[in-house]
Amino acid sequence: MAHTDQQTMRRALRREIAGTIGLLTDEHDFGAMRRYRSFVFDDHTTYLRQVESLLKSRAAQGGHTTLALFDPEDYAAFCAATGLDPEASASRARFTAHLAATGPTVPYDGRPLTALVPDLVDEAVRQATWEYATILLTRLGPCATCGEDIGRAAFTRASGLIVRILDSAPPGDRHLVCSVSAPAETLVAVLHADQGAEGTAELDEGEALEFTSVLALGLATKSPGGLVMRVSSPGTADRVHGWRLRGGDLVPLSAAEVFDAYCTDAESGDLISPEPDVDYCAPPDLGQEGTPPEHRH
Repeated sequence: MAHTDQQTMRRALRREIAGTIGLLTDEHDFGAMRRYRSFVFDDHTTYLRQVESLLKSRAAQGGHTTLALFDPEDYAAFCAATGLDPEASASRARFTAHLAATGPTVPYDGRPLTALVPDLVDEAVRQATWEYATILLTRLGPCATCGEDIGRAAFTRASGLIVRILDSAPPGDRHLVCSVSAPAETLVAVLHADQGAEGTAELDEGEALEFTSVLALGLATKSPGGLVMRVSSPGTADRVHGWRLRGGDLVPLSAAEVFDAYCTDAESGDLISPEPDVDYCAPPDLGQEGTPPEHRH
């Protein structure tokens, strides 16, 4: 009886353990892992099918599992830095635990991997964008005139602008996109601000942090870019508003400029038919900023 009770308790404890699976999402990464003899899979499709079966099995037993992106190059670097044998399956488990603590993850919620993988990739891109923008902001250093940290000041200013944009927007769910031409590439951040039951904006903390950092980078470096907001509300046409990032300021676009931006292919320059039930509008007045124009670093 005592032995049975111990087994029952262990099974109960097992259900309390959360797990993480490091997922090889594409054929290239999968092929890179095949150089290790201890990696037993030789077909990516079969590998994904087995992962999905394992996820379903754990969920059926009440287990919680998250997915992380397993990058073979990062794994090799991790093993070299920690002195682990990359051939050992225990090393892959250690690396996956490291990913769970430091990298982007998404929880398994019963959806097929074909639906979860894009979410995981988007999360990875979002984290990489935030890290890159943060590094660039940190490198700006202090203002030569007042000594204030330029990156921190720009982040504070961007936060205030986002609050004013959301507060002045028409009622509804807001979808914002900010793009900034950084030195190596164009950074793009997305922010969803759904309208809560009491009319307040419901934000994802990670999205808000990334979006604010990218906008702050555009303000601080005076890089070209733009910000677009789409407002959706039941029973009414969607409203699209836009601003241009120019000289470290958000400059409102006219209704015609918003229409041109939305209805022109960015690569070819060809015209695109406007969406039905969408109004292209000048943005709401954001009022005066607290930071005077003559000292915006």
